[in-house]
Amino acid sequence: MIRIVDFDPRWRADFARLNIQWLEQYFVVEPIDREVLSDPDTHILAEGGHVLFAIDEDDRVVGTVALKHEGDGVYELTKMAVDPSVRGRGIGRLLMEGALRTYRAVEGRALFLESNSSLAPALNLYESVGFRHHPAPRPGSHYARADVYMVYEAD
Repeated sequence: MIRIVDFDPRWRADFARLNIQWLEQYFVVEPIDREVLSDPDTHILAEGGHVLFAIDEDDRVVGTVALKHEGDGVYELTKMAVDPSVRGRGIGRLLMEGALRTYRAVEGRALFLESNSSLAPALNLYESVGFRHHPAPRPGSHYARADVYMVYEAD
């Protein structure tokens, strides 16, 4: 059994660990990543965002995702990572469902994400829950690796 829970300070290091592990496997850890991952309280939670965790039956963190509040009800889905030892078991989908529940609960106005075209399984997941490809609203991204911009359109 996997449960999706809200941020708890005892899992702060797991938020960083899982994301850094994922970034090092697929890309590089950028300065903006280190800044956000080292201090989610300031960069996500203090601004009205949320960090969720997937917790297994042994009370271990096996995944995480964040909703970063950009202001005026606009949220970015970001920092989603699943422990490599449990990938392919639906944990990413559970995290996504939890993030969408949270987004609806806070009555968000818009939800977007930035990703990379090489991440086909992730893009398929995003599309399956209602994210659609759009041109980026601003030139460039704060992430060098981002070449995909998607907006949630399912509500």
